[in-house]
Amino acid sequence: MKPQIKRITIRITMNYKFLTLFALTFLFSSFNSVGNSKEEISNNTDPKLVAANVKVALEVKCKNFYNSIESNELSLPKYESFSKAFEGYNELKNQGIIEKDYLTIVDFSLSSNEERMWVINMTTKEVVLRSLVAHGRNSGELFATEFSNKSESYQSSLGFYTTGETYVGKHGLSLRLDGLEYGINDNARDRAVVIHGADYVSGKFVKENGRLGRSQGCPAVPNEISKELIELIKDKSCLFIYHPSRNYIVKSKLVS
Repeated sequence: MKPQIKRITIRITMNYKFLTLFALTFLFSSFNSVGNSKEEISNNTDPKLVAANVKVALEVKCKNFYNSIESNELSLPKYESFSKAFEGYNELKNQGIIEKDYLTIVDFSLSSNEERMWVINMTTKEVVLRSLVAHGRNSGELFATEFSNKSESYQSSLGFYTTGETYVGKHGLSLRLDGLEYGINDNARDRAVVIHGADYVSGKFVKENGRLGRSQGCPAVPNEISKELIELIKDKSCLFIYHPSRNYIVKSKLVS
């Protein structure tokens, strides 16, 4: 009997060791699996990583959109101004602040003698209008370099606006604007910054004076296209006035 008992004991001991080793291996493997899962979840919810991924996705979407725009022989705005406009437009559209699918871009990095206003149909992806546009008399001469949100400054204000209602004033049919960026252009309505036609916004004025005329802060346009433009973009479309101003980029909540 004794030899038999010894063999049974040895078998039990060996089986116990095997089971223990197997259990430890399983637990170690499970621990690693859980650890990896936590790390993956952590990576996927890391705010910086999420923000970076969103930014990359937006940039790809923007470039694809820009490359697909039909200029209709009117040319395109510079990509730098369009990319900022596209970013804010999408955010405002998602918030339901703008309703019409028109994006108007005014690029004040360009000379006032150039046609620096574009209206883009964001549904059909085409430029439907390009025009001269004036800046405020105290914003600069040929180029706009100074901007303000203050009343009586006679300077232009940068940033995003939503178009409002029309009215008939001293410049004829005009379009009210609501500035959407606090401290940047939110005084637009109180300042009576509107889109209107003006005699001093024309090729003829440029030839006679060497530069376009200037407004009291309004993005004034040529009389011959003012009515068409206003009827097209009135009632909750997006207007973006661009300039590569570091001060604006730092303050704005709509562009990065």
